[in-house]
Amino acid sequence: MPEHDATTLKVVAVSGSLHEPSKTTALIRAIVGEVAMRETVDVEVIELIEIGSGFAGALTRDQVSPRAEAALRSIETADLLVVGSPVYRGSFTGLFKHLFDFVGQYELVDTPVLLAATGGGEKHALILEHQFRPLFGFFQALTLPIGVYASNTDFTGYELTSDAVRSRVELAVRRGLPFVRQRGIPAEVPASTYVGTW
Repeated sequence: MPEHDATTLKVVAVSGSLHEPSKTTALIRAIVGEVAMRETVDVEVIELIEIGSGFAGALTRDQVSPRAEAALRSIETADLLVVGSPVYRGSFTGLFKHLFDFVGQYELVDTPVLLAATGGGEKHALILEHQFRPLFGFFQALTLPIGVYASNTDFTGYELTSDAVRSRVELAVRRGLPFVRQRGIPAEVPASTYVGTW
């Protein structure tokens, strides 16, 4: 288990946006802010725009930069992951997927993951179900019941201003936190225990 105060949640947020400023980053920060209103948290926000050059050309984990390796370790030891990406070609960004290609296969077992995405319109909202859930299902992570999708029109500039989306954020966090507080299988169970169970 992560080495930190047991009363403090280690929340790691990952923005798959390749731009700064970013609506996706604004959305995940709003989600993290909602969590922080309800729990004592230690928050780290990982932005691919900042670390992408450290792993974009890597083929194996030992080739990533020290900064990218630190980000991977943070992801693997989180009590709660908040992950988000803009919709590119009907999916998350390639760099977002490439980052998670380096995450240990059994490092996220039972880790709660709150899913988020942004896109040009409502037609892209199913990315949460068709792209994100299968990815984190592979890791045997616990994707939380409610994800959050926001369209361009839900922002003023790069500030989330939609009352409907803010209500969705509140509901996603409120419904998700009980799962975070009651994590299931301890991390120290050998990885071999999980082989073939899914």
